[in-house]
Amino acid sequence: MQEKRRWPGGVRGLNAGVAVIAVAACLAISGCSDPAPAIEQSDMRWLAGDNHVHSRYSVLWDRESDPPEPLIGAHGVYPIALNALMAKHYGLTWMVTTDHGGRMHAKLYLDEAYPNLQVAREVVPEVIHYYGLELNVPAGDHASVIFPHTHDEAQRLYEFESRFDRRSAGPSDPGSDTEARMLEALQMLDSLPVKPVVLANHPSRTAMGGAPYGRYTPDEFRNWNDTAPEVAVGMVGSPGHQAISILRDGSLREGGTRGQYSGIRTRGGFDPMTSILGGLWDSMLGEGRRWWITANSDSHRHWSDGGVDFWPGEYSKAYVYSRENSADILEALRSGRIFVSTGGLVTELYVNAATTDGNVADIGGTLRFDPGDSIVVMIRVRDPQGKNYHGDNPSVRRVDLIAGDITGPVSDRSRDTNPTTRIIRRYEEGDWTRDGEFIAITERLDDVRDSLYLRVRGTNTTELEPAEDTRGEDPWTDLWFYSNPIFVEAN
Repeated sequence: MQEKRRWPGGVRGLNAGVAVIAVAACLAISGCSDPAPAIEQSDMRWLAGDNHVHSRYSVLWDRESDPPEPLIGAHGVYPIALNALMAKHYGLTWMVTTDHGGRMHAKLYLDEAYPNLQVAREVVPEVIHYYGLELNVPAGDHASVIFPHTHDEAQRLYEFESRFDRRSAGPSDPGSDTEARMLEALQMLDSLPVKPVVLANHPSRTAMGGAPYGRYTPDEFRNWNDTAPEVAVGMVGSPGHQAISILRDGSLREGGTRGQYSGIRTRGGFDPMTSILGGLWDSMLGEGRRWWITANSDSHRHWSDGGVDFWPGEYSKAYVYSRENSADILEALRSGRIFVSTGGLVTELYVNAATTDGNVADIGGTLRFDPGDSIVVMIRVRDPQGKNYHGDNPSVRRVDLIAGDITGPVSDRSRDTNPTTRIIRRYEEGDWTRDGEFIAITERLDDVRDSLYLRVRGTNTTELEPAEDTRGEDPWTDLWFYSNPIFVEAN
């Protein structure tokens, strides 16, 4: 996404403050012909959501009966409409119901869950509600499949789950749990007139015994993305089940691991595939892959009811830069116009990269430049002054600008490192300017020769790199935000 003299957020999104940054940046570049880029009005803004929410139709089964009877409410607990009401309460504009089950779940989901989802849409119209599925991935773990709003969405999902969910297959189908079946599933989704979006959930959660990977591997994600690049577009950066250390009375329990990652640990509440600098995510970005991260609640049962989860939006939010309609939000997910934040640390994040001739790209976008150009990076963060849903007012302590070289496809598809990933600069108070709740940062990169990507993260902690999360950790004290990248590609 490259646009001529358009500053994301416009007057409405940035309260006109970005104009000051734009002028300063433009004047700082030798040969910039127009120091005042036009500011366009836009109805696009950051909309918070959750792409992975369970209802009472994520069921267990009574195997003593013949045929087995679904135990509704035994795994996922809450009615779909209640989830939507809580999403609204916690500030979400959009959400996805993503239930999963067993061999007979597809029919239950069609006959009972979908009518309830339609009721939820009627009673909570403020939340744009998608009908989705947590797929039991063939040869993988779980993935959110988000279906677009269409007249036949329910039938499409039913057919897909019946055919491709590995738990839907009978014992006579030995190919139900193979990667070939998953690639076939992605091809089927890619053939639909309006394509769904697929996001891998809790990517490292099944890694056990010191192994770096479990049911998800680097080559698997590359195969997905190659097969259906407009469908298989990313993974969860900050997984759900973050309230595992919180008891019913709000005190902390010993032994709980964030995200239920009992093997490999999360870092700052983020999966190590995302949080390790120069790790798998950076390796995929270094290929030029449009591979995005999100955050979700994975809500089944709230911690106050004895569960391990937050309500949708209570702790983690995935923000998409979009107009407030279902088609645009889904396209924003597909296009990487996403940042994620935990604990209400930040509520808006604008990252722009600009060339000397006034072209601008923002999060998820692509900026073309001539080798030798200077690139100005502008970061604008809203650090809200007010209490989060834990009653705290966390503050951004540091912002990191991260870059990595784009060197093209790798020959070793299991590669999980990018040694070119580096911190351009770490910014703390004194390195930025503040305008009310907004922090503004400008960085100039001179004589840029080769293609690279840029991304931003920040925290309320003093950790230079997110440390492995400890058992019993209070998630509200360890907050981070991450942007998706801007691709800066040489002509």
